[in-house]
Amino acid sequence: MTSYVGLDVSLAETSVCILEADGAVRFEGRVKSTPEALVRCLAERAHDAQRIGLETGQTAGMLVRGLRAAGLPVICMETRHAHKVLSARTHKTDRNDARGLAELMRVGWYREAWVRGASATYIRSLLQARKMLMQTKRTLENTLRGAVKRFGVITTKTAGRGFAQRASSAMAQDPAYAAYARPMLEVLAGVVAQIRTYDRQLRVIAREHAVSRRLMTVPGVGHLTALAFLSTIEDPTRFKRSADVGPYLGLTPKIYQSGEVDRSGRITKTGDSMTRSYLVEAANVLLVKIDRPVPLRLWGLRIMERAGLKKAQVAVARKLAVLMHAMWSDGTEFEWAQAGA
Repeated sequence: MTSYVGLDVSLAETSVCILEADGAVRFEGRVKSTPEALVRCLAERAHDAQRIGLETGQTAGMLVRGLRAAGLPVICMETRHAHKVLSARTHKTDRNDARGLAELMRVGWYREAWVRGASATYIRSLLQARKMLMQTKRTLENTLRGAVKRFGVITTKTAGRGFAQRASSAMAQDPAYAAYARPMLEVLAGVVAQIRTYDRQLRVIAREHAVSRRLMTVPGVGHLTALAFLSTIEDPTRFKRSADVGPYLGLTPKIYQSGEVDRSGRITKTGDSMTRSYLVEAANVLLVKIDRPVPLRLWGLRIMERAGLKKAQVAVARKLAVLMHAMWSDGTEFEWAQAGA
């Protein structure tokens, strides 16, 4: 006999639906959202499972790794693809969602998502934590910039890295401003210190990773871009061609074609937004700050003259993603004379 399983995961409990090969329901119930509880349930109820499906989510990686370690044929589906099917149901409940996921497993109409390993998850967690602190730092600085204008302690331009020091020095001018700004400046100093801690950890990881060191030889690519790219792609062999990395990261334009209408729009922005933003930053560095006449830069400058800086940044970012994947796959080094030729 053959069965197909759908798992609708929530933080506390998971709705389980097991279908026979002909679509008949064998079991429906709820189990704790831990790998151990799910393995026990499936070993008892679905020992003949052909496919076990669940959607991507916060705990999906942990559950998938645990179920695969137990030898179960688990598949993690893309949420957007599964949502299109599940939204067609009249009533949305966890039970109905689990039934819908089991049906997708039975008919084989699903799109599998990549699940990061433990090492890539750790790197991604450090990058996410640093990004969150950078956003907090920006919020604190912008709040202080508005305050110095309201209190009138700084009337000149407030942009630049030295603003925090200037805002701290200005506390002697106005006691009311000092009472407002001192706690915020102390928090800002702590956030900056923790950002440096994350930077040190990420630099150590980048130096110890052979592929990361090789990717960092690409002009404009630093340790953050290299690690974000590594933790997103993780296994270069899952792409048949290096050119497929651009669409995977959402760096290719949308295409709308219907009848006589055929137009290209903005980029799709699918895939990992952090890696995409780091690649765009690396492209900006290559276009604006590097003077060496590398062919990839010259190609991007021609696009910038024709279409503007933003489109040139996206185009060069896609080229960088393709180039980095090719270097990773081939084990080759970056060559200035050949890049982008």
